[in-house]
Amino acid sequence: MLTLPNILTLSRIFAVPLLGFFLWWPDWKVGYLIGFALYCVIAITDFFDGYLARAQGTVSKLGVFLDPIADKIMVAAVILILTAQGYLRGPYVGDLHVIAGGIILVREITVSGLREFLGGIQVSVPVTKLAKWKTTFQLIALGALILGGAVHGQPCQSLDAPDCDTIAESWVHVVGLASLWLAAGLTCITGWDYLRVGLKHMD
Repeated sequence: MLTLPNILTLSRIFAVPLLGFFLWWPDWKVGYLIGFALYCVIAITDFFDGYLARAQGTVSKLGVFLDPIADKIMVAAVILILTAQGYLRGPYVGDLHVIAGGIILVREITVSGLREFLGGIQVSVPVTKLAKWKTTFQLIALGALILGGAVHGQPCQSLDAPDCDTIAESWVHVVGLASLWLAAGLTCITGWDYLRVGLKHMD
């Protein structure tokens, strides 16, 4: 059923390749600025599709199926592109910030499998407030990293480099990395909640 909420969800999926296009060139600040605007629109539709579906009483099986997929496609695509273009690089640990992105990706894949397994045995796991906070910090992190690209361009590998921005000058990027690690920590906690429920129903 192609209701307005479902159309909004589908639009998020179809917008991901366009977002990837604008983020593909790491030194293209205008592209990252356009990408940030598009990212914000996608995030807003993520809120409104669920809100409208509940408000209009048009929650459908198609919407329930597509909504989490749309979220995961966008998050995975942005993390992979930002990693490839050097944006998951920053102070103190350099490229090791990629680990935070990897944790998030592993959790999303694992939870998707667990949801499919639990759905097959008619077991549902409600979304907790902590999971909502995880999503919030995840959205803030990726948005800040994209905005950092629009403001400062591609980050350098070490803050000791002569042409590298200081932490104060690249605060948007640092906020993005800090939020990414916070999201990764919450990801581990909420992922364990899903895994614990799944293990109880496994032989």
